[in-house]
Amino acid sequence: MSRKPLTNESGEVRELTRRDMRQMKPAADVLPAELVDMLPKKRRGERGPQKRSTKQQVTLRLDRDVVDYFRATGDGWQSRINEALRKTLD
Repeated sequence: MSRKPLTNESGEVRELTRRDMRQMKPAADVLPAELVDMLPKKRRGERGPQKRSTKQQVTLRLDRDVVDYFRATGDGWQSRINEALRKTLD
């Protein structure tokens, strides 16, 4: 069975399947040693150095229908609330 290309004619990457993921190899196994040495040395799940936070965490009470509306829009709903509030500043 032939493998399906990872990109289409326009260069867009298709969604990876479990089979695609199983066939992948660690970067150290496929890249030249010089390039591997340049890669960051972090363990899986370890975060890198953080920039100074530009946001401030607050507790805010909102009406349930407002929260339900934004949550229904999916991931990133808190950022969309922030964008909606920012528009009121103009």
